[in-house]
Amino acid sequence: MNMQKLMKQMQQAQVKQGEMQDKLEALVVTGSAGGGMVTVTCNGTGKVSALKIDRVVVDPEDVEALEDLILVAIQDAQVRASEAQQVEMNKLMSGMGGMPGMR
Repeated sequence: MNMQKLMKQMQQAQVKQGEMQDKLEALVVTGSAGGGMVTVTCNGTGKVSALKIDRVVVDPEDVEALEDLILVAIQDAQVRASEAQQVEMNKLMSGMGGMPGMR
């Protein structure tokens, strides 16, 4: 394979990776717990941007339950973000089918 062609393909891959990163940062995913009583919003990279808690689950006598709901909602949102990352990575890798070692 010609070195110039390989360099061009590598540059294209870098551009596509940057586009993928931008797309993930703009993507909004939501995780929830307790039937939607706690929701967490994050972007496709997993950065949390919002947290909503229904007043019904705020019980000063049972703070641990609220903590658990928040944790589960965050984990749910992060799983969704991770799934979105995998989808985008698969798209990126399938577009590199012509590059050696990228199949």
